[in-house]
Amino acid sequence: QVQLVESGGGLVQPGGSLRLSCAASGNIFSLNTMGWYRQAPGKQRELVAGFTSGGSTNYAEFVKGRFTISRDNAKKTVFLQMNSLKPEDTAVYYCYDRLFAIWGQGTQVTVSS
Repeated sequence: QVQLVESGGGLVQPGGSLRLSCAASGNIFSLNTMGWYRQAPGKQRELVAGFTSGGSTNYAEFVKGRFTISRDNAKKTVFLQMNSLKPEDTAVYYCYDRLFAIWGQGTQVTVSS
């Protein structure tokens, strides 16, 4: 059984940084099917960043140049480094694996002064 567990959210001031982690357990053999989504109150869940099947990365326009997705294959962990955070980045951030259609429980990120 595949499970995804996020961590690293919290409260940060505008312009600050956070690093989210998503630890995968179970029969995941490739992290190329994983990505990060977010959902703000009253809004639909949206893609933030992810890996393609070829192992490259893709980003939503609103985070390009500020967020970076990376991974540690040995630890089956995907990271999301978030810099220059803005109040509009406030949301619950979810890790997702599209092969197994599995979501993590989410981690709250709040950007506020």
